[in-house]
Amino acid sequence: MKDPSPTEQVRAWEETVTIETYPAPAPDRNPMFLDKRVYQGSSGKVYPNPFTDHISDTKIDKRYQAIFLENDLVRIMVLPEIGGRIHIGEDKTNNYNFFYRQNVIKPALVGLLGPWISGGVEFNWPQHHRPSTFMPVDHQIEKHEDGRCTVWLSEHEPMNRMKGMVGITLHPGKSIIEAKAQLYNRTPFVQTFLWWANVAVQVHEEYQAFFPSRCRLRRRPCQACGVFLSHSAKLLLRRGLHTGRGHNLVQEHSRTDFLHDPRLEI
Repeated sequence: MKDPSPTEQVRAWEETVTIETYPAPAPDRNPMFLDKRVYQGSSGKVYPNPFTDHISDTKIDKRYQAIFLENDLVRIMVLPEIGGRIHIGEDKTNNYNFFYRQNVIKPALVGLLGPWISGGVEFNWPQHHRPSTFMPVDHQIEKHEDGRCTVWLSEHEPMNRMKGMVGITLHPGKSIIEAKAQLYNRTPFVQTFLWWANVAVQVHEEYQAFFPSRCRLRRRPCQACGVFLSHSAKLLLRRGLHTGRGHNLVQEHSRTDFLHDPRLEI
């Protein structure tokens, strides 16, 4: 394989950006035990971590240290100060934000410890909207000999002090964004966890969602043939592959590939 030319290599750099922000207030100085709190189907107990139970109404211009990855096709911006989320994903060929872009940082009380924002890509572990989703993470840029660049984001999560890392890689001449997760149980005990990426996109008239031919939708079976109507979302699935325009529905327990056949569109 020939070495990539300077124009083919991925560019990676750090830069200060200014974003309008509603700052998260300081957490309550008193311990919040919340032993009986239920959070997205699991325990909402946060002690001994501080908990924020209110949000700010004041907007300021705040400076963030951002990390950029860019090639000739796409540009992404990562914010290590807010959980290491991908804040911007832009298609340079048409200036389209393929991840939903929030132009203002305005937290809502959705996170396990309080503040959380929507948009971009949020990496979650060891549970939903991870406890550190609004906390800073360590970061480092790695440049590869083949022209790739990776941004490594690392933390010791505040609940059990396990270590989690995600490497976001951009390749020369490709619009694919690769994310590699590395999780370490630093404790002497067995720990449970989940890992998922919360990806936000803008829904408009041209938005379409596709599903495998055999899957389960909200614990309702979807077969490979016939028409399935979800009573809760009123979405029509034809052969379990296409929901129509402007709709999306969570799927689970899929064992088949996400392959789109345009002949099956309705």
